Amino acid sequence: MHISIAAEEIFKIGPVQVTNSMLAAAITFVMLGSVSYLATRNLKSVPTGLQNVCEAMVEALYNLTHSISRDKKLTDKIFPLIATFFIFILFNNWLGLLPGFGTIGFHEINGEGHEVFLPMLRAGTADLNTTVALGLISVIAIQVIGIGALGVAKYSKKFINFSSPVNFFVGLLELISEVIKIISFAFRLFGNVFAGEVLLTVMSVLVPYLIPMPFYIMEVFVGFIQALVFTMLSLVFIKMATMSHDSH
Repeated sequence: MHISIAAEEIFKIGPVQVTNSMLAAAITFVMLGSVSYLATRNLKSVPTGLQNVCEAMVEALYNLTHSISRDKKLTDKIFPLIATFFIFILFNNWLGLLPGFGTIGFHEINGEGHEVFLPMLRAGTADLNTTVALGLISVIAIQVIGIGALGVAKYSKKFINFSSPVNFFVGLLELISEVIKIISFAFRLFGNVFAGEVLLTVMSVLVPYLIPMPFYIMEVFVGFIQALVFTMLSLVFIKMATMSHDSH
């Protein structure tokens, strides 16, 4: 049994390496795009079927966003980002639980002369590159929205404040915490999803068939929770970024 922390290369397009996690993320994009098209191609004033399901999800996410922001203008601005985070992460997490992920692939000889199995598909969020990218997007969005709400001068005072030694030290800690957020976002999501994949792989090899089923159910729940945690943290940090120290 071969378990790799890094995503495996499947093929190349020129100099670009296409990994199994990139392939899975692309499938997620296509799937979500197809669902969006099917749900909105014949919009009805009284939604039914897929349109009803999608509208219910969008409404729930909008209400969640507004319950934290408490500002309709801010809610309308950040809702597309927040909804995208949740939906993209959730479906990447769940897609990795489908049959074929981690089991369909090919064998090749590695640099040490050993035969290893390379799966064709791997959940996008089980790749640290993906989770770091998501963390970067979230932290950059936090800074941009914070500057837009408070202005460059007032927002920068959170990090660079020479009014007193205490305020300078607090600002330095705030600056370090912004960088740490990227690491926290990335490793929390990656660690939980990757650990779940390893657990399911080990259980499927040791005790196949019925025994792994409870673990699959648990991973469905974990996938939802991880998507919600990432989304909620992004939402709370964005709200905090729009508040000056005086209003804390």
